[in-house]
Amino acid sequence: MTMQPNTRAALFMIASMAAFTMNDTLVKVVGSDVPLFQLVTLRGILASVLIYILAQRFGGVHFRLSRGDWSLIGLRCLGEVSATYFFLTALMHMPLANVTAVLQVLPLTVTLGAVLFFGESVGWKRAVAIAVGFAGMLLIVRPGPDGFSIYSLYALGAVACVTLRDLSTRRMSADVPSMTVTFLSAVSVCLAAAIASLGSPWQPVAAVDAGLIVLAGVCIAIAYLFSILVMRVGDISFTAPFRYTGLVWALVLGWFVFGDWPSNLTLLGGAIVVGSGMFMFHREKVVEGDVETDVTPHV
Repeated sequence: MTMQPNTRAALFMIASMAAFTMNDTLVKVVGSDVPLFQLVTLRGILASVLIYILAQRFGGVHFRLSRGDWSLIGLRCLGEVSATYFFLTALMHMPLANVTAVLQVLPLTVTLGAVLFFGESVGWKRAVAIAVGFAGMLLIVRPGPDGFSIYSLYALGAVACVTLRDLSTRRMSADVPSMTVTFLSAVSVCLAAAIASLGSPWQPVAAVDAGLIVLAGVCIAIAYLFSILVMRVGDISFTAPFRYTGLVWALVLGWFVFGDWPSNLTLLGGAIVVGSGMFMFHREKVVEGDVETDVTPHV
C-alpha cells in the first residue's frame, strides 16, 4: 500500500527532530572533554561541507541576492551564531530535556514578534494561547530561589536569538534559496566559533570524541535533509506540530544517556507549552481556511 504524502512528511519531520536531538546529545557528551568553541568549529567544518553537498543535490546555492536580502541574511546569521552560543552553554549545564522544553516556546515567540515588529494581527484566542504558553515556560525555568538555574537565562537567550533568526527569515524575498540561507548560517557559526577558539590553545581530541564529533556533523546534515523532504512532500500545516516530537526524543535520550528525568513541574510546563503551540498551529490553519473561503471573520 502506498503511503500518503502527509504521512511520509510526518515521518520525515519526526526523523529530523530525532537527528537534531541526537546532535545535541553528542555535543553534550563530547563537551565534557573538548572546549566548546573548538568542538563547534570541528563540527561546523564537517556540517558546512555536508550541507553544501546537500544544497547541490536539492536546488543548489547561489549568492545573486539583493542588498536588502543580504542585510536580512546577515541579521539571521547573527541570530544563529548567538543562539548557538546560548543554547550550547545552557546544554552543557542543564538536562537535555529541560533545555529542549524551553525551546518549544519558539512558535509562540515568533508569532508575538511578528505582532510587535511587523504589525501582524492575532485574534484573542491565539493571544490567550501565547499567554498560556509563556506561563508554561515559567514552570520550566521557575524564576525564584527554588529550582532556578542561571543557565535557564541562557536557554531563554537562545529563544530570543532564534526568534530574531526566524523573523529575519520571514522578511526575505522569495528569490533567496533556503539552502543558501542554511549554508551561510552553518558557515557563520563555524567561523565565529573558530575565531572565539583562538582565545585558548586547542586541546588534543581523543579518537572516541573525534568519532562523536563526526557523527554530530552527520546528524545535522541528516536533520536538514529530512527537513527539506518535509517541505517537498507534505502540507506544512499538517506536519508542523510533529516538531514537538523533539521534546520526546530529548526525554528519552536525556534519560538513557545521562540518567536525567525532569521534575513534574518541568513536565507540566512542557505539556502546557506544547499544548499552546499545537493550538496555535490549529488556529493558523483555521484562519487560512477563513481567508480562502471568506465565510467567517478572522479570529
